Amino acid sequence: MAEYINNVPGMAPPIGYSFAVKKIGRPVFLAGQVALDGEGRIVGEGDAAAQVEQVFENLRRVLAACGGTLRDVVKINVYVTDPSHRPAIAEARLRHFAPGEFPASTYV
Repeated sequence: MAEYINNVPGMAPPIGYSFAVKKIGRPVFLAGQVALDGEGRIVGEGDAAAQVEQVFENLRRVLAACGGTLRDVVKINVYVTDPSHRPAIAEARLRHFAPGEFPASTYV
């Protein structure tokens, strides 16, 4: 079970991420995921929303292979080459993580 830290005195509440997540159990560290399909082809070339969806699908698959789900993710790092992709990423995060149970996050 995880404890999501979203209320920190003196800080505005986070939207779409948690300040911190405490989880008990054995951690699993995932490699970064990109928008490649099962054949190694890029999905959604030029379409940030399609690429983000493929990344989440890849994350789901890796987590399932480890016996987990997206609800087990406690930290996520997002690296982009174009900051205009941020809305697509933010929208996907809101769809794929339960409200109030967002992982801690870094966006670069």
